[in-house]
Amino acid sequence: MEHSNLRSESQSFAATGGQFNDSARSGASGSGSSISESVARGKEAIGTAANEAINSAGSDLQSLRADLNSLKDTLAKFVSQSGNEAAKSAREVTSNVAGQIGGMASDLADKGTEMASAASDQVKSFGSEIENMARRNPIGVLAAAVVIGVLIGLMGRRS
Repeated sequence: MEHSNLRSESQSFAATGGQFNDSARSGASGSGSSISESVARGKEAIGTAANEAINSAGSDLQSLRADLNSLKDTLAKFVSQSGNEAAKSAREVTSNVAGQIGGMASDLADKGTEMASAASDQVKSFGSEIENMARRNPIGVLAAAVVIGVLIGLMGRRS
């Protein structure tokens, strides 16, 4: 009789311990997945912002090119209405300047695209590094997040 009593107590203790372990595991995996989701959302937001910056730079460049072409056309019409000799020299100068400005605008566009691409790559690698760090040391990441939150709160009070 005592033997069956001991067995039922150990089974209920094991069942209680099993529930505790399951809830502890679900809490830890819940916070780990929450951090991963937060990092993924942050990485996605940064990537979206970088893509928007690239698209914005491209549309600004197209607008600049259109304005330069419009300016070139207006200047060409003005010069053609002047005398023949003045018109010829002005066209040559305008053409050279427009070519130089077009070349500079193209170089600026290429450099801007390269910079945006490099920034996007760096942001993506930074995001993946943060994600890896969060997976290796979730408690440290949570502590860092708390410290950053406190610092932002303190800076918000001062302004």
